[in-house]
This record gives sequence, structure tokens and C-alpha cells, in this order.
Amino acid sequence: MTIEQAILENLRELPPEKQQEVLHFVQSLTNKTSLTNRRSIKGLCADLGVHLTKEDIDEARREMWGKFSREDF
Repeated sequence: MTIEQAILENLRELPPEKQQEVLHFVQSLTNKTSLTNRRSIKGLCADLGVHLTKEDIDEARREMWGKFSREDF
């Protein structure tokens, strides 16, 4: 049995919330080896049950930057 097969076999026996933990762990290992992998705001909030749309993000940006005039930059 290969390592991949052993991991998959054990992973299938875990409940979904533990599978999610394994996924996060694997992603953290991947991110440590590749600094160019960046998660979007939507990706960062995916496991929190927060559903952000592009419009939500655009509105937040307008609210945050709307108080500044072009001359401030």
C-alpha cells in the first residue's frame, strides 16, 4: 500500500469535520512550501460560513475608501 492509499483509506473513515481539519492542515503545509499561494477573502471566509459576494466586497471598499478624495493620494 502506498502512502497516498493509506492516507485516503484513513481519511474516508473520518467524520466530515475531521476531514476539514485534515484539508486545512494539508493546505497549511502547501502554503509553507509556496509563498505565492494566497487565498482570496472569499477563500479565507469559506469555512466560517460567511458568504461574501463580489458586490459585498466592492461595497466594503467603497465605504472604506469613500471618505478619501483623490487629492489625498
